[in-house]
Order: sequence, then C-alpha cells, then structure tokens
Amino acid sequence: MFLNGFLPSLLDGTLVTLGVALSSLSMAMVLGLLGALAKLSKWRLPKALAFAYTTLIRGVPDLVLMLLIFYGGQVAVNHVAEAMGYQEGIDVDPYLAGVLTIGFIFGAYLTEAFRGAFLAVPPGQREAGLAYGMTPWQIAWRITFPQMFRHALPGLSNNWLVLIKSTAIVSVIGLHDLMTRGSQAAGTTKEPFVFYSAVAVIYLLFTSASELLFDWLQKRFSVGVRKGVL
Repeated sequence: MFLNGFLPSLLDGTLVTLGVALSSLSMAMVLGLLGALAKLSKWRLPKALAFAYTTLIRGVPDLVLMLLIFYGGQVAVNHVAEAMGYQEGIDVDPYLAGVLTIGFIFGAYLTEAFRGAFLAVPPGQREAGLAYGMTPWQIAWRITFPQMFRHALPGLSNNWLVLIKSTAIVSVIGLHDLMTRGSQAAGTTKEPFVFYSAVAVIYLLFTSASELLFDWLQKRFSVGVRKGVL
C-alpha cells in the first residue's frame, strides 16, 4: 500500500498546514500594512512602536517566540482567569497559538516590505490626485494601494514562501500539522527517509504552486507598465 496507508493522515496534516499558513498570512498582511503606515507616519509614537515591533521580532528566533506565546501565554491567561474568580484551567488552542505567533512574526517582515513599496510610489501621483479633487481615501484606493501592491509583490512572495516552511514549528506545540503527521508515520514504520521525503515533496509542491501564482500576479499588476519603469 502506498506510504503504508499513511497517505490520508499526511493529507489531513497538509490541510492543517495550509490553514495555518493562509490564516497567518492574512494576519501578517494586516499587521504589515499597519506597521508600514506607522513607520511612515509623522507622529513619533507610532514610529517608535513600529520600530520596537520590527526590531524585537527580527531579533528573536521563531521557535522561541512560538514557545513563549504558547506556554507563556497559557500561564498568563490562567493567572488572569484566576484573578477574575475562574478556577478551572484554560488550555490555549495550539492552532490559534500557531496562527497568532506566525502572523505576528511575519507581520514584522511585511512591515518593511510594504514600507519600501509605499516609498516606491512617486509622490507626484498623490499630488496629482489632490489636484483633481480626489479625497485621500480615493487616492489611497485608486492610486497608492494598487501601485504599492505591485511593488510589494516580490517581498510578499518571498515572505509567503518562508512562512509556509515556518509552519513546521507548530509541531512543537502539539498541533497535528503535516510535519507532526510525517514524524508520527516515520516513528511508527521506522522509515524516516520515506516519510520525511514525502513531507518535503508536499512542501515543494506548495512553494512551486505559489511561485506560479505570484508570477501571474506580477504580470497581472504590471499590465500597462513599461519594462524598466517602477
């Protein structure tokens, strides 16, 4: 039997990994946009907070943050619950902890990607929008964000590929993702090469499909843009 009957288990883990990756990316994009706008803000407090956020996250290993948020967060939640009179223990959901941690981590990286993309949009285009009587929201929606997204696509693509592979760290907090299912199958059958190779192939399929998608998006958003012109 193919993969000793563990293929359904690996596919279940694949769905969990994909769910964690997509949920984390959504959170990271929101944090990245907020962080980029904060860094480009004229006010000192948002700038300082965004600087502290990106500096802290990029300076601490992902695994340390995962363990800190999952185990440390669980202790903090239970302390708060006890202070409010709730005596029963509260268990933090590994899926939620994984999404929050990975989204929080990659939000810092996307902050820099989006900040550079915003700066790449010529300021004269925003000024032209104001001259035509457009509101700041219309300028952002029709001029700034579409062009910013085109400039951000290479950085977004790179971070997404790294994020997919980084989801493997959720296995350390007990989430039954692709990596955990592969490890269980390898331990049961005593065939680590077979199952870790299968896991590697699945991750490779994810990243290859993602590269094709981002290549299409790059071409789609570059329609009407001359080569060599940012």
